[in-house]
Amino acid sequence: MGGSRQGELFTTAAGLAAAGSGAELPLLRHQLQAWQQALARHQAPLFADSEAAVRQVGLFEDPAPAPHVQPHLGLNPLQLRAQPLSFWRWPDPPQRGAALYFVLDRSPIRQDQQAQPLLLYVGETGRADRRWKGEHDCKQYLAAYSEALARVELACRLSIHFWLDAPESPRQRRALEQVLIQRWLPPFNKETRQRWATPFTADGD
Repeated sequence: MGGSRQGELFTTAAGLAAAGSGAELPLLRHQLQAWQQALARHQAPLFADSEAAVRQVGLFEDPAPAPHVQPHLGLNPLQLRAQPLSFWRWPDPPQRGAALYFVLDRSPIRQDQQAQPLLLYVGETGRADRRWKGEHDCKQYLAAYSEALARVELACRLSIHFWLDAPESPRQRRALEQVLIQRWLPPFNKETRQRWATPFTADGD
């Protein structure tokens, strides 16, 4: 896909205008699907590898359900509890302290397909109960993404997943976060937006 051309097509969504772009351009159904499919082609083998790693670990451990695999085998976001993005509004959030977190969309890219997980964002925090409260660049991308899909009648099933065995040391957490970003290439992380010609632009970018 021509990255610069696609970027021009997708410069605005949900009122978030790209720098230097004054008019909002329509996001077409086939363009959004092509963008999702490109991301899925990269991530699908990684999800499959993570599932295989979970099964391999299970051969040598007690058969108790494990919420994650060991970091050296690669974290598997699908093995973590899914929560709505509004979790921080709950009076007693189920997670606290240091964590890595993953934002996923699990909706069919096309009507004739099963739900395809897309990892949209990877983050780290020392306060899992507070990190998603207030301003966050990823929230703006997700709002634009959700609205763009709704406009062309495509489904969107967003969720957030926390890995609570993350290191207490901020330096170690950030190092692990960067490893995961480079592995999964989630499109709403600043390190990878250009890689995917991310179709949504947050204020201040």
